[in-house]
Amino acid sequence: RFGNVERAPPVNAKSAHVAHTNPDAMSGMPYGLQSMLKDGHKHMSGLDEAVIKNVEACKQLSKITRTSLGPNGMNKMVINHLDRLFVTSDAAVIVRELEVAHPAAKLLVMAAQAQEQEIGDGTNLVVTFGGELLGNAEDLIRDGLHPSEIIEGYEKALGKVLEWLDELVVPGSETLDIKDKLAVAKRLKGTLSSKQFGYEEMLAKTCAEACIDVLPKNPVNFNVDNVRVSKIVGSTMHENTVVQGMVIRRDCEGTVKNVQDAKVAVFGCAVDTSATETKGTVLITSAKDLEKYSLGEEKKMEEYVKMIADSGAKVVVSGQSFGEMAMHFIERYGLMAIKMPSKFELRRFCRATNAVGIIKLGRPAADELGYVSSIDVKEIGGTKCVVVQQNDATSRVATVVLRGSTENVMDDIERAVDDGVNAFKALTKDSRTLPAGGATEIELAHRLAAFGRKQTGLDQYAIEKFARALEVVPRTLAENAGLNATDVVYNLYAAHAAGNMNAGVDVSGKMPWCDLATDENIADVFLVKWWALKLAVEAVTTVLRVDQIIMAKQAGGGKGEE
Repeated sequence: RFGNVERAPPVNAKSAHVAHTNPDAMSGMPYGLQSMLKDGHKHMSGLDEAVIKNVEACKQLSKITRTSLGPNGMNKMVINHLDRLFVTSDAAVIVRELEVAHPAAKLLVMAAQAQEQEIGDGTNLVVTFGGELLGNAEDLIRDGLHPSEIIEGYEKALGKVLEWLDELVVPGSETLDIKDKLAVAKRLKGTLSSKQFGYEEMLAKTCAEACIDVLPKNPVNFNVDNVRVSKIVGSTMHENTVVQGMVIRRDCEGTVKNVQDAKVAVFGCAVDTSATETKGTVLITSAKDLEKYSLGEEKKMEEYVKMIADSGAKVVVSGQSFGEMAMHFIERYGLMAIKMPSKFELRRFCRATNAVGIIKLGRPAADELGYVSSIDVKEIGGTKCVVVQQNDATSRVATVVLRGSTENVMDDIERAVDDGVNAFKALTKDSRTLPAGGATEIELAHRLAAFGRKQTGLDQYAIEKFARALEVVPRTLAENAGLNATDVVYNLYAAHAAGNMNAGVDVSGKMPWCDLATDENIADVFLVKWWALKLAVEAVTTVLRVDQIIMAKQAGGGKGEE
């Protein structure tokens, strides 16, 4: 039977042969993945193409932020797509403005942004530690370990690390009187010293004062947005002040420059004669009619301003403009006029004065009026500012007035203040602190290495690499301070083996190690470290779980001349 089949000629031997040798007879149909996806897609798979490439991209990102870690961190000069210049060592700003395009590196950026939103500090630790973990994972992959075994080891190590963090808490840091300015300033020093080294003492006091001024009865409800920053060029950082209330960087509109204990009316609309909603034509036949028409307009405007004055308000705030005629009557009734073009600023002003924004010009109701202790126009370093102060305990907004020589310097100080305020919010949730200067990381690495040696599975290699990755913090702190990193890490391991759990890097290089918590009152906030380690490991395991990258053709036409 088989022989018959063999001898039987094909139905159309010629066409079968052509189809076999000439794929164009099938109209060039692609096969495999190409037949499924549109033209122009990219596909990468396997360890070398996908995993190693992803790891490389993340390592490059962490290489950028790494040199900015710690008090001696270098600044980066980033120019974004709008030609705006940033000179900063704050990793959150760096990764945000870099506009990272690689999908795997984006995962690390997202982890850093999650840290920024959750805690507001420790973003550099997330990126640097994440990059280091991935670099170590690459070595293991090249040695033949499967990514799933590495992930298992990393997750086991993270579980142990978070468990041990509770044991490393600085004794006595569990309790904190959140209304005690000096105690709070001590806790904030650690966060600020890594941003503005040398000025941390001064900035910590400023941040603590501003935060405690707006602290609600239940400290957990503290809102970061209630501490504002106003930057005025000139003078030095020693002139920084905290104002209970707001500082608006513009002059007021009229001649009244000072008001005490006043009621405030806030309008979202323009204080001006408004156009009618319907189109109408007015026929004027004589000069008398024209005079009457103008007089009617004036009377109406005066009526509005009189209504505002009769309600008891001494200050009129508008989100838009003041008409000339309106200003004439506002002056006549002795009211103060302030223009606030930013609607966000207007909302904050309402929050600071407990006023309600009114959208239609008219008599404000008693419950719509806000109250302010004093509004003055002051000249700070050549810039005229409206200073709104609340002397009573009802102040819900505080402003830190920053002084500095250039805009860039003040931008950097503003970021440091923001981090300080965020650290204060973390302290309201959990006041515990950890040994600073890489002490926590070395202690964890020391314990993890011992734990890894006791494991029997393949995950022991990943646990040991995790311990090695933790060294990146003290190593980088030493490198950025110009010290010999290997010696520093060796000295720290020796100190920790001898039982000195608080031994951290001495950036001055005078001592082999120092205890920052006792010597300098500098410690790391527990929540910052906890979240940073957790988010970094989550981002790393996500990157390692990827084994294929399939990118569709990008939408849109060609990009210029490329």
